[in-house]
Amino acid sequence: MSDNSHELVADIYTPPTEQAIVQRRIFRYVIGLVAACALAFGIGWGLSFVAPVFLAKFLVDHQKPTSHTISQLLLAMTVTVLIGLSVSAGITQYPLPLLLLLSLLMFTAYYLFMDPQWNFFATILMIAVMLLPFMGIISPGLAVYIGVGLATSGVVAVLLFGLLHLVLPDIAPINKEQVQPAPSLTHDQRVFESLKALTISFPIIAYFYYFQITGAILTMAFIGLLSLQTAGQKSIKVSMFLLLTNIIGGLVAIVYYELLVMVPHFLFLLSLITLIGLVLGTKIFNEPAKAPIWAGVMSALLVLLGSTIASDSKLMDDNFYMRIAQIMMASIYMIVVSFILDKWQYKQEVTKGSE
Repeated sequence: MSDNSHELVADIYTPPTEQAIVQRRIFRYVIGLVAACALAFGIGWGLSFVAPVFLAKFLVDHQKPTSHTISQLLLAMTVTVLIGLSVSAGITQYPLPLLLLLSLLMFTAYYLFMDPQWNFFATILMIAVMLLPFMGIISPGLAVYIGVGLATSGVVAVLLFGLLHLVLPDIAPINKEQVQPAPSLTHDQRVFESLKALTISFPIIAYFYYFQITGAILTMAFIGLLSLQTAGQKSIKVSMFLLLTNIIGGLVAIVYYELLVMVPHFLFLLSLITLIGLVLGTKIFNEPAKAPIWAGVMSALLVLLGSTIASDSKLMDDNFYMRIAQIMMASIYMIVVSFILDKWQYKQEVTKGSE
């Protein structure tokens, strides 16, 4: 009787195959993208298109929700709203203090981003830093509106993330669960790499702020986000990688957009998201080594389409292709500056070595 019971338990608790684990993650990824896009594009609150980008990042980077994810969200919401309120209080009237505050917040985002446990907070912080003060220059009230919209997108992404794992929990054995690694760099190294990333991005950001080039908002935001990826790594190699993902994402977005122009229906939009999610999700979860490439393609696609669909302008074609051009400009700028900086750093290391 005892032997039969053990055999029955063994049959019931047969460990899932690797294929079953991957299929569950792909299915959860696709369902999450469709649900996030349906909410974001259907309701359309401020910066709603960011919610699918956040959720896609969660589903690739984290296999299970944790209390730390919630605490990051709450902290990110608080900081975002505070930035919006401080901007609306009139700090944009003082250019030098504004730029100093901007550089300090960007440095903080770079420093935190190099700790894998703080990736989400650092990403939201960088978006808030790039957008809110700039919006505040145009209209103080707009900064608060965008801040609340960004925080709302974060809440929607985390709630969907938790709900998806409640309905479709990860079936990987405990010893295969993804664990966030500790920071691989020391405090001094993180400070140095943060300053290096700030050197790459801040000059062009300060230029945009000083001349108030409103048409380059997306370019500025992308430079800030792309520069996060260069912190703690060989910036020229990362910049080339980011250019590749953005080119692929841009090409996919062009095909998607042209199909959507021919069949301008909401269900067709979600059907295309489902198809692309299946293709890219399969690549992401079946080829972990190349996951960052395909996840980057999806992020570029979602930002391009989301920002265009959310636009109230009737010139959607012009806006769409202008956004693609802006992202390409941001990537090229990152490559050029990263190449110069890496070359200078290499010469410094050679000089120190010869001494």
